[in-house]
Amino acid sequence: MHILQTVPPANLNRDDQGNPKEAYFGGVRRSRVSSQAWKRATRVHFAERTPVQDLATRTRRISGALAGLLTDGTDLSPEDAARLSAALLKPLKISEGKKEGDTAYLFFFGRRQLEDVAALVRERAADLARLDDEKLAKEIEQLPVQEKFSTGHPMDVALFGRMVADVPTLKVDAATQVAHALSTHAVELEFDYFTAVDDETSKKGDEPGAGMIGTIGFNSATLYRYATVGLHQLVHNLSDEEAAVSAVEEFVNSFARSMPGGHGNSFAHRTLPSLVAVMVRHDQPVNLVSAFEKPVDASSTGIATESACRLAYEHATAVRNWGGEPAFTALCHTFAEADPNTKVTELLTRTFGDAIAFPELLDGLREHLTEVLKQGAR
Repeated sequence: MHILQTVPPANLNRDDQGNPKEAYFGGVRRSRVSSQAWKRATRVHFAERTPVQDLATRTRRISGALAGLLTDGTDLSPEDAARLSAALLKPLKISEGKKEGDTAYLFFFGRRQLEDVAALVRERAADLARLDDEKLAKEIEQLPVQEKFSTGHPMDVALFGRMVADVPTLKVDAATQVAHALSTHAVELEFDYFTAVDDETSKKGDEPGAGMIGTIGFNSATLYRYATVGLHQLVHNLSDEEAAVSAVEEFVNSFARSMPGGHGNSFAHRTLPSLVAVMVRHDQPVNLVSAFEKPVDASSTGIATESACRLAYEHATAVRNWGGEPAFTALCHTFAEADPNTKVTELLTRTFGDAIAFPELLDGLREHLTEVLKQGAR
């Protein structure tokens, strides 16, 4: 996926100083949005469209979540549920956190996976709770707890993977790689100086001045966003080809439409991309950020239009010099001929093919990937 998206004054993704993240690229300062921030926004968009039980959650408090499932529909006391939950999770050998019941780090798991673990003991939960610690541990050792977390991964775990440093068997290799979004041009950090009025004191007029004063860092940018999905890895993670194709479609849709929400109430910065190009390759993924190593300058046609032209040239040059024409290409964009001397739509069509509506792009991608998997099965 190659995306160009123009964002007005915003602070999408803050650094440790509370200012928009930045990076030097091509010798100049660029606006940057971390891959983690956009992956999080993508996952949030999943949640708006997918049943909760079909998604994953990431938390240190897995023991508490499991205890809640064990008390649902049983007569277990909260104390017995917490003890049984801790016993069930002990075979995973995940390091314990400083707070009792917490893991040492965030654990990413499917809600249905946790329900499957609870189902292993729900019918005899009361009997197990009466056992002493040693007998309870022996009973739990016979249950396939780790297997429940190693199979049946939800879409978001299959896409983004799971790293468990001290338990390699729980690791899930990510099928998706997401680049840090970079502005195609140089940016300067700006600050919004704001004041807040105390309504009550202003009515009485006895305390002149603001009730609060502060600043918020911001910038505005046309961002180049890039992500890639390994279909082979996704099929492996999900063990279902049809589910893998659906996951790719959902990822493309959510990655294109999502937006990190940093300071959203202050800037109302949500926009839609100016360009989305999707390619399917059989050799290797190719990030086209080199198109913007020389920063784009504002011109009569605008930064976004010039960025689209740069992207088209970079792709055409890469294909011409390196070979490896994509097996499938689809393009959606909102550009028009802003200047008779700038044939941006003509260039985009010549490079990526005719522009289509985004829903059509998703349909075409699904059809192509389904056929690819069918041919592979043959």
